[in-house]
Amino acid sequence: MIKVHDYKEGTPEEKTYYIELWDIGGSVGSASSVKSTRAVFYNSVNGIILVHDLTNKKSSQNLYRWSLEVLNRDLVPTGVLVTNGDYDREQFADNQIPLLVIGTKLDQIHETKRHEVLTRTAFLAEDFNAEEINLDCTNPRSSAAGSSNAVKLSRFFDKVIEKRYFFKEGNQIPGFSDRKRFGGGALKNFHYD
Repeated sequence: MIKVHDYKEGTPEEKTYYIELWDIGGSVGSASSVKSTRAVFYNSVNGIILVHDLTNKKSSQNLYRWSLEVLNRDLVPTGVLVTNGDYDREQFADNQIPLLVIGTKLDQIHETKRHEVLTRTAFLAEDFNAEEINLDCTNPRSSAAGSSNAVKLSRFFDKVIEKRYFFKEGNQIPGFSDRKRFGGGALKNFHYD
């Protein structure tokens, strides 16, 4: 999918970019050939959106495994990463790739359990140093323009653009400021000199 995003919308630095999104999901128990196929998409990744089911605790726990598969693409993750909530948070400490954690089915969690579930997922997003969006499918305004979720999504895409175009070993990429509107291109699988 291609998304058109206005970087730094409403500021003098505003520019429009095309962002290329890839859905490379699969099940945790996928065969090694499927994992190898997914690994092809991990090269030159500029941002990661992790989506999980808020009604399924295992879905949330598996996000650690998925993120390690992407971030440590040279290593082949084996077994179940999370057992009884235990994992090594340090594996995410040096991550420079922007992350966004999206929880779905918020509307399906009973009011009495929401605080518990949202607290658990907030820790997960904190571990990843990521923004968190929880979607209520019964409320179309939860992701409408100007909503806190829309602002978080826009900030995430701004970080992805900055990673791709502004920062290369701590320096701005030469010629970036000379690019014309729409000159940025897709964020994945293309190389610009």
